[in-house]
Amino acid sequence: MMAQVESVADMPEEGESLIDRARAGDRTAYGELVRRFRPAIYSVLLTWLRDPAEADDVAQDVFLHSMRKIGQLRDSRCFSSWLRQIAVRLALNRLNRRRLVSRLNPTRQAFLPGSDADPLDEIVRAEEQGKVHEGLSHLKPLDRAMLEAFYLRSRSLREMSAEFDVPLGTIKRRLHTARQRLRQILELGERPM
Repeated sequence: MMAQVESVADMPEEGESLIDRARAGDRTAYGELVRRFRPAIYSVLLTWLRDPAEADDVAQDVFLHSMRKIGQLRDSRCFSSWLRQIAVRLALNRLNRRRLVSRLNPTRQAFLPGSDADPLDEIVRAEEQGKVHEGLSHLKPLDRAMLEAFYLRSRSLREMSAEFDVPLGTIKRRLHTARQRLRQILELGERPM
């Protein structure tokens, strides 16, 4: 069962006042909002991600993102649904990233944290990660930069579009191409053309 995000309606005057103060830059007010809404946001994320550590990590991202963007919130009464939208979007991004990482390497377990692996599994995981890092070093600088931004620095496609100053479609194409070239290096031991 999915937990309900605390509603601003459940904390009428005080809730709207806290949100308005947070929108005005009051970090203490924002901290109180985090304290009140974090358990419910964590629960939403856990439902989507099914990994407590990952849900906790993404919850941090949700509150960092919302703190930066709270000035864009037009109506204080929409705070809880706005926060839930951010959480779901970031959870979907994480799931998509997890799916894409598993495509890079047929040994999916080598990339997933928190498995109960024995020492031999740890050795295999380290070797697979070493191969990926070695493969990255053989890519062209632009391909390497794309993959590192998305997978290692967890940049969203929009953030990458701004960072590389190119349209979103170009970022998607470059990521696709970079993944194909890395796959070629890893599977065939070849350098890309």
